[in-house]
Amino acid sequence: MNRSASRLSLCGAIFDAANKRLELSKSEELIASPDFWNDSERSQKLMQDRKRLEKAVGDDADVTGMTEDLDTFFELGREGEKVHDEIAAGLKKLSVRLEVLETGMLLCGENDSKPAILTIHPGAGGTESQDWAEMLLRMFLRWCERHGFQAEITDRLEGDGAGIKSATVEVTGENAYGMLQSEIGVHRLVRISPFDANARRHTSFASVFVIPLVDDDVNIDIKPDDLKIDVFRASGAGGQHVNRTESAVRFTHLATGLVVQCQSERSQHKNRATAMKQMRAKLFEYEMNKRRVAEKKIEDSKMEINFGSQIRSYVLAPYRLIKDHRTKKSIGDVDRVLDGDMDGLMHAYLVFKKTGKTAGDDKDLDE
Repeated sequence: MNRSASRLSLCGAIFDAANKRLELSKSEELIASPDFWNDSERSQKLMQDRKRLEKAVGDDADVTGMTEDLDTFFELGREGEKVHDEIAAGLKKLSVRLEVLETGMLLCGENDSKPAILTIHPGAGGTESQDWAEMLLRMFLRWCERHGFQAEITDRLEGDGAGIKSATVEVTGENAYGMLQSEIGVHRLVRISPFDANARRHTSFASVFVIPLVDDDVNIDIKPDDLKIDVFRASGAGGQHVNRTESAVRFTHLATGLVVQCQSERSQHKNRATAMKQMRAKLFEYEMNKRRVAEKKIEDSKMEINFGSQIRSYVLAPYRLIKDHRTKKSIGDVDRVLDGDMDGLMHAYLVFKKTGKTAGDDKDLDE
């Protein structure tokens, strides 16, 4: 109850419901004015502000309703009524709701609200690691489904017999990059290999990298002479179109060596547009990383993406446990996480990034 109470007081400070209602009322007046749509850029911003304010007011109403229900149950309990189950259920519901709101409050970085480009690469180990990379891809796609995010696989290279050699996914949704940045790094899997006739235990690695998808109004100057453009035939499953037309494209930025490729569309023109969008995002992240070099505090909270410095371990044998090595959070229900329920791990990372505090003994071992 203490954690819920502290979160509740924090949420109350952030909501500032009275001022939010006042801002919403002023916003409604502006939107109702006859000349509102004359300035499309201004009107679009105001509509976005209204949506944000409506959500904040709605969140405050939800939390207020939950706490009032709990107050009623506590009063009934003091009068001798048996309401232990109702109180326990109400506290759990409130705790989950506050954790979601706390996560939103922690996403205040410059690029947190942007869409994201997620890439997955298997490590050494052949089929084992390629299969693990595909398991991670499925986990992220299921997470996107749970949140109603749009996930488009723009590039996928099939593995040798099973799994994938690489995959790139564009994820569009509120705070997509802010949430997915917790997954940057090396993911380690320990399991009894389904590809080993002797049923031995194997350890596999796959790396995940996430960058924000920049807006069109961000000035990233890419000259035609800066790029080497290769056109090739698409590969993998996809019907008669695959391997018959040179629709896939690969862009190489000569100055930085950055490479992107896209083969998801039948049209080379559409693939070129997608590849250019991803190149702009990579160059933006490249420049941002150069600025971060001097910011030691931020760098100290990151781990290099190389094998042997995994951020998280997924152990399926001899016991079942997922442990994040940065936040120390552990979850025993491995299947739930691999099916896309990653919010607890993401929330723990955001708290760790903001405060430096680890989850400690906050272990969801019995869930």
